[in-house]
Amino acid sequence: MTTETKKIKTLIVDDEPLARRTIRDLLATDIEIEIIGEAGSGSDAVSFIRKRTPDLLFLDIQMPGMNGFEALSKIEHERIPAIIFVTAFDQYALKAFDVHALDYLLKPFTDERFFEALHQAKTQIEMREVNRLSQSLVALLGEHATGETSAQKRKNFLTRFMIRTAGRVIFINASDVDWIAADDYYIKLHVGGKTHLLRMSMNELEEKLDPKNFLRIHRSTIVNFDRVKELHQNPNGEYVVVLKSGAELKLSRNRRERLEELLMGGYD
Repeated sequence: MTTETKKIKTLIVDDEPLARRTIRDLLATDIEIEIIGEAGSGSDAVSFIRKRTPDLLFLDIQMPGMNGFEALSKIEHERIPAIIFVTAFDQYALKAFDVHALDYLLKPFTDERFFEALHQAKTQIEMREVNRLSQSLVALLGEHATGETSAQKRKNFLTRFMIRTAGRVIFINASDVDWIAADDYYIKLHVGGKTHLLRMSMNELEEKLDPKNFLRIHRSTIVNFDRVKELHQNPNGEYVVVLKSGAELKLSRNRRERLEELLMGGYD
């Protein structure tokens, strides 16, 4: 008996029919994708998503009437899917990632670049589903065992990372991560001397990690408290966080006091 794989429901939004056809033809080669619709404008996309919530959205930015960013602002937060922006204009790149886009395809793109973005999207969607199911189970058990409030049930933090590499998927417990660094549009997990890349913004990650165990000590660095050995002040007055592994990480001046409080057990 075989189990049918849940397909990734995908919506394509672009005001150019040829652009939609290009994406549609590329997606047609992937059996994990189900194209549930197309839209030629931002307003049509908003209407569609309110009726049927896709898992993945290929979204053009520069469209007449309502652009891609404006369309997203009209959609309820819980309905916003994983997003890959597709545009001929590179000046929107930074703003695209500010709204947590998974990737940014600049027209004209190669098939290789397209499938790279699709692969990253699949990884994120799968991780999101794993986290969602895990959180639902934890919330259900907690509700029956302790009668937690709705506010408490919402506080479920990321406990493991899912990494796709060399044709396989590996899971890394968050508690095993020594520190995390920003690396262009990726984050780099440092785990026991090894590193793993994951497509996620530092802001998004910071919200998902338990603040009792992790702290962002610099705009590009998050550290696991359990790995911290000491704080060290350089002759120039700057502080660095020294890990048990010997790694030295720059500490932002405005985050030093908070780190000291947490290391001394002053978490409220």
